[in-house]
Amino acid sequence: MEGIRVQAMTGSSLPISVYVIAYNDESNMRACLASIAGWAAELIVVDSHSTDRTAAIAAEFTAKVYQVGFAGFGALRNQALAYCSQEWIFSLDTDERMTPALQEEIRHVLKQPTAADAYFVPRKNFFLGRWIKHCGWYPDYRQPQLFRKGRLRYRQELVHESFDCDGPIGYLSQPALQYPFRDIDHYIAKQDRYSDLMARRMVEEARRFRAHQLVTHPMGAFLKMYGLRRGFLDGMPGLILSGLYGYYTFMKYAKFWELTR
Repeated sequence: MEGIRVQAMTGSSLPISVYVIAYNDESNMRACLASIAGWAAELIVVDSHSTDRTAAIAAEFTAKVYQVGFAGFGALRNQALAYCSQEWIFSLDTDERMTPALQEEIRHVLKQPTAADAYFVPRKNFFLGRWIKHCGWYPDYRQPQLFRKGRLRYRQELVHESFDCDGPIGYLSQPALQYPFRDIDHYIAKQDRYSDLMARRMVEEARRFRAHQLVTHPMGAFLKMYGLRRGFLDGMPGLILSGLYGYYTFMKYAKFWELTR
């Protein structure tokens, strides 16, 4: 695998640092890193002391694998930025994949003298055997994934971290591919962790718990995904996904109640 590191530093690579934050995701790690191998000048993996083979797989693609204890996604991403040395930065999560079309669009953007300082990237999500086209999952933007070094910082939030950007923000048209959940069990396990973090964040923000939140918010989440965001057009996966998000919302507020007792 040493050839991958050599290729990543050739003259054809772009002046981009790609960073990937990771934790116990060996099933995704190889496909994620292979999708960006040889494309950027620098590949950085920030691992939060995984107990599986995540870090070992990352070391096959880059020597720049750093261990950082988890203190929230905002702090973790800001630490990853500190390791980046190139003019531009691209953020890729372990469950995401770079595509040739997105690579080419980014290559074109970087040549433009009027390029914005940051860009949102649409994400195309695969779940329960199909690409989800509705439910609010496409285009599925998170924080800007392409941005100039020094122009964007993440807020120190535990989860669903927001950001501050010092310049104009644009939108790319070519999507990254995302495989967020292997199956329903994986969805529940992953969202159990996220609901913990979100409940803690609500406590830190001094929000007030109201009993109706255990009923109105899960129902609202389901109706928003399945109805307003036309999840019904995604067939059975759309119905299941909407129901699962309602379940996640219930768990988030149940844990919030528990923490504020």
